[in-house]
Amino acid sequence: MLSCRLILLLQTVISAYICHAARVVLDWDIGYIQVNRDGYNNRRAIGVNGELPIPPIYVDHGDTLIINVHNSLSAPTSIHAHGIFHNGTGYYDGAAMVTQCGIPPGESYSYTIEARQVGTYWIHGHSRHQNSDGLRVPLIIREKFHQPIVDYDDEVLLYLEDWYPTESSEKMKEITEPGNGSVPPPTYPFGLINGYNGNNSEPIRFTPGKRYRIRIISMATTEWFKVQFPGHQVEVIEADGVNCFPQLVDGFDMGPGQRYSAVVTALDTDTYNMPYNVTLYADFVPHINGLNPRYYQGLIEYKEGAPAKQLPLTDDKQLNWANDIEMQPYDMQPALPVDRQIELTSVSIVTVDKRSLRMLNKYPYTEPPVPSLFTAMTTGELALDRDVYGPQAEALILKHQEVIEVKVNNPSGLVHSFHLHGHTFQIVEYGPVDRDIIEIPAGLNLTIADAPVAPVRQFHGAPMRRDTLVTPEFQYVKFRIRADNPGVWLFHCHMDTHFAAGLAVTFIEAPDVLQQRQILPQNLQQMCLRQGIKASGNAAGNDGYDFTGLPPVPQVQKVSDTSSFGNATPPSTN
Repeated sequence: MLSCRLILLLQTVISAYICHAARVVLDWDIGYIQVNRDGYNNRRAIGVNGELPIPPIYVDHGDTLIINVHNSLSAPTSIHAHGIFHNGTGYYDGAAMVTQCGIPPGESYSYTIEARQVGTYWIHGHSRHQNSDGLRVPLIIREKFHQPIVDYDDEVLLYLEDWYPTESSEKMKEITEPGNGSVPPPTYPFGLINGYNGNNSEPIRFTPGKRYRIRIISMATTEWFKVQFPGHQVEVIEADGVNCFPQLVDGFDMGPGQRYSAVVTALDTDTYNMPYNVTLYADFVPHINGLNPRYYQGLIEYKEGAPAKQLPLTDDKQLNWANDIEMQPYDMQPALPVDRQIELTSVSIVTVDKRSLRMLNKYPYTEPPVPSLFTAMTTGELALDRDVYGPQAEALILKHQEVIEVKVNNPSGLVHSFHLHGHTFQIVEYGPVDRDIIEIPAGLNLTIADAPVAPVRQFHGAPMRRDTLVTPEFQYVKFRIRADNPGVWLFHCHMDTHFAAGLAVTFIEAPDVLQQRQILPQNLQQMCLRQGIKASGNAAGNDGYDFTGLPPVPQVQKVSDTSSFGNATPPSTN
């Protein structure tokens, strides 16, 4: 009798889930638009349906989001739902030349996003770094069937962008085209809050005594954001779509692609309005007053016309910033037992044709001539051999259901923000890199002996999960994933200039299982063929190990465009 009741209950729950799920359809015409977003510079940008900023997208858990994209640009385009797993439908991940060819000019393609997760995400261009030019928008998946982990009265969305006065194609030419072998000169972006200059943003309206969930998204392409709500109690409750036990913090220090949710408790009085602070900064370019960092103040408005109460500034080093190694996921998923370890090291190189590039393994990543997903799906048993994907795809083959611990070394003074497609990962440890692989960026008045030695920091209880991590300068980060989502997933620096320079690898996850479970949509393959791009075979589009036509790997003139790299060569992994 009990089992019958249980079955009936499950049927009722499933029926309610299906009945309440919606099909949300958006028609996007991606095209050029002239804008002045920062208040100073008119420039060509990329918008949707003639709009920029693009209106945020809200769906409920269980909904199906369909985005019909028409490309009115003069170059191919694609979109990626940052943080969405696409379990079973990896061909909708949107990474150009990884899971699809770009949508050619004048053509259309539809993306289906199943809202099986809840939390704070975003969608952005993943072809030719078009997100830098405006092709980016928040995606919020609201919980529908369960109570939130903490009570709050309302929600606020705060999305942040770094905005450059020039188009991304101009910036990328300095990296990808032969030159003088030096790192391109720094440029200084403006900070945007909810689509406009940070000092001109609309107030956040609070009612005394209420609690507000503030979703914060860094949609930046290069620089970091710090966000504070002085005078208020702030509890972090989510990182990158993963709920965590509430933890009191003073603010958020966010790399490109990272997201947080915080519950902010309003004051008990409307006597004053309260500023909130947003800082756009980069420690890896020169500090110049008014340019780096840039300071912005928004307003938490309790009563229109009330005076703003300025609180004394506190030294950043004394503040309690949200820290993922100290957070614990609400579901308390235990640390995964490790089957295998992979070590990756961020390295700078200069090529013989005078390009300053970066790599995580043996070679700088370059988009292969055939999308790596197509290679995994069409080469049979050869798909289990990393060589079939070409050297510059930097393919790492994962066995189905194995647990991988990845150690990412950052031996330089240049911080990075890495994103893994198709997964969240458990962050288990931070610590200092080995001294013999340290590199000192040019312009820093340091020697290897001067490089700071960070403490080892490990998780306690259960490791927090997220999909975008920051590797601090001169430190490593260890994370773990279970290979339970067969597909082809990019792991790359989310600083566009570093990604363009080659700082990425490709996880080829259980290609044998993938071939049994998925079928490539025919229109996806045809989209490649119409552009003269092969849609099957190895990285060169040929059979077996015939790589005729594959571009040559760059020839290294020297390791590191910096003043020193110690005595070690970068490690590689199979």
